[in-house]
Amino acid sequence: MANHRMTHSGEPLPLGATLTQSGVNFAVYSEHSTQLYLCLYDHEGNETDRLPFSHKHRGIWHMEVEGLAIGQHYGLRAEGPFSQKDMHFFNINKLLLDPYAKQLSERLVFHEEQKTIQADGNLDIRDSGNLVPKSIVTHLEPIAHPKPNKPKGFQRSLYELHIKGFTKKLDIEEALQGTYLGACCDTAIEHLKRLGITTIQLMPCFAFVDEVHLQEKGLTNYWGYNPINFFTPDFRYAIDDPIREFQEMVVRFHKAGFEVIIDVVYNHTAESELHHGTTCYRGLDNASYYRHHEGEYLNYTGCGNCIDTNHPASVRLICDSMRHWVEIFGIDGFRFDLGVDLGREQHDFSPTAPLLQAILQDPILSQTTLVMEPWDIGPNGYQVGHFPRGFIECNDKYRDTIRRFWRGDTHVVPDFATRLMGSRDVFHKGYKCALHSVNYITYHDGYTLKDLVSYHRRHNLANLEDNRDGHSDNISQNFGVEGETDDMRIQQARINQQKCFLATLLFSQGTPHLLSGDELSHSQKGNNNAYCQDNEITWIDWQNTESELSLIDTIQALLALRSKFPILAEAFLPDDPLYQHTKTDEVLWFNELGQPMSMEDWNDPERDYISLQLLESSSSSKLLLIFYREDQPLSVSLPHGANFKSVLFSTDAQVQIKQSKLELFKRSVLLIELDS
Repeated sequence: MANHRMTHSGEPLPLGATLTQSGVNFAVYSEHSTQLYLCLYDHEGNETDRLPFSHKHRGIWHMEVEGLAIGQHYGLRAEGPFSQKDMHFFNINKLLLDPYAKQLSERLVFHEEQKTIQADGNLDIRDSGNLVPKSIVTHLEPIAHPKPNKPKGFQRSLYELHIKGFTKKLDIEEALQGTYLGACCDTAIEHLKRLGITTIQLMPCFAFVDEVHLQEKGLTNYWGYNPINFFTPDFRYAIDDPIREFQEMVVRFHKAGFEVIIDVVYNHTAESELHHGTTCYRGLDNASYYRHHEGEYLNYTGCGNCIDTNHPASVRLICDSMRHWVEIFGIDGFRFDLGVDLGREQHDFSPTAPLLQAILQDPILSQTTLVMEPWDIGPNGYQVGHFPRGFIECNDKYRDTIRRFWRGDTHVVPDFATRLMGSRDVFHKGYKCALHSVNYITYHDGYTLKDLVSYHRRHNLANLEDNRDGHSDNISQNFGVEGETDDMRIQQARINQQKCFLATLLFSQGTPHLLSGDELSHSQKGNNNAYCQDNEITWIDWQNTESELSLIDTIQALLALRSKFPILAEAFLPDDPLYQHTKTDEVLWFNELGQPMSMEDWNDPERDYISLQLLESSSSSKLLLIFYREDQPLSVSLPHGANFKSVLFSTDAQVQIKQSKLELFKRSVLLIELDS
């Protein structure tokens, strides 16, 4: 085709497509390519020009093209070596997305023609130009709006929300169901404000793709942990314009007083394994973007590849993406999926890895809320408690211990007390406060709270993997019947158990995480790996029984108490050097006789009762927090010299108070205020 465009050398930075006075500057990192081409398209998808880049600086090809404007569709093609030994897979036949594209023409769907390697290892010469979305030149401005005050650490409570699952069955206009605008509609915001949470944690919203094996089974990627672009919100949650609608959603959340963070997947991309589609990074510079060794990917994510976050180009890409979401979309923070990969250097994890340090020194990113999932499946991939300060970390030790305690396991009370007090064995005294521990009972990847008390075994047949996927040990309890039941006694026991879980979570030292739908007793019918279920299994049912809806009021009451008494979130302990500059609080442990816990008490394998007295120095409030996990009556004495003032919270409405005695009738959590 004839090329009549006037081009100039342009600039290597910023990367991506940037408007200039006379056109558009394009800059793309591709260190190992021998030639890069800019392919221009009209809005019908016809290629109009193919322009070779003529300038390259430090691995970045750059060129300014006169006469181009906002709305121009484009793609990239790269020439270079094709050698699996060296992990180079340049293929001029494959159209590639700009890694820095801020707008895409459509969703990406996998097609065989996108493969760059044939089954025999040879070059695939089929052209993919008509099957890959086009990058679009755009210029985005942040929407000016006042952000809410950032919640103080002891106030923060995370609420994990899936855009579609949260809104698909919400009683709102049908066009809004399953969308960004549905998530921030008045009905949704009213519900979130009623709960009292501070922070909305959105599940992945980056443009993502359905995995090949899911397409073959007629399933879809529902969760979204399979990104192809780090700068654009996905089309599937938009009515018309995903960029504008995502911005509007964040603005509405902010106006309602919520902090907004997004779950980000910077550890791998949807290009997956070598013989899957090539639509961006693999075709531009596979050897730089992905971790590899001896001609194979290092698959530390279990998703076919992992981003080489030790490489400067990847560090820049991720940090630029994060700033884009903060500056353009107004995001207040990030939850990092499989974060150990982000902290690997050549191979091993290090808290001083380049990407982690780049984030923490950045004047914008370092001020956001940074939540880390501190593991991947690679060597030494479990790093809970080892990330640098500035990141708070998901604590699965907390989840497992709390589940074991309420299931009635033996030898668990000492560990239960440790988790309750912020897991100081993991988040060490003198270095990190308890708020670094993100405590949770349920997350998206596992049972919902209702299923945790309703199922003994996973029920994942709908995933079409012969029920082999998902965790096999869920530390769950079904109270005598597997799944749904009409037995009122079992139903009541399950509701009570859910309240005990919630009370434990929200009265624990650390930062609590709630899973959306748990307040509505949402069930996934025992599916603990519903990543591919875009249907009634995962869509939250807003029509619930009165007893199930009581969980909303429970969460509201618990969060209000947590805010009123900061010691419930973070106690300033006298033996912790972190607090040597301030007044310290007092925490004492007692048994059911009101006596201090002895070594014999701590070592009792069958112990079902434990309480702690909290004396807050800043307010002189004296609280007694009680945990009892047996369904038998128990008479409890207050600590010696303590006088009852009021019951601030109880999971059991039948609890009775007689002088200095409490009469408990079943498993329960209580918060009592004592006369100070």
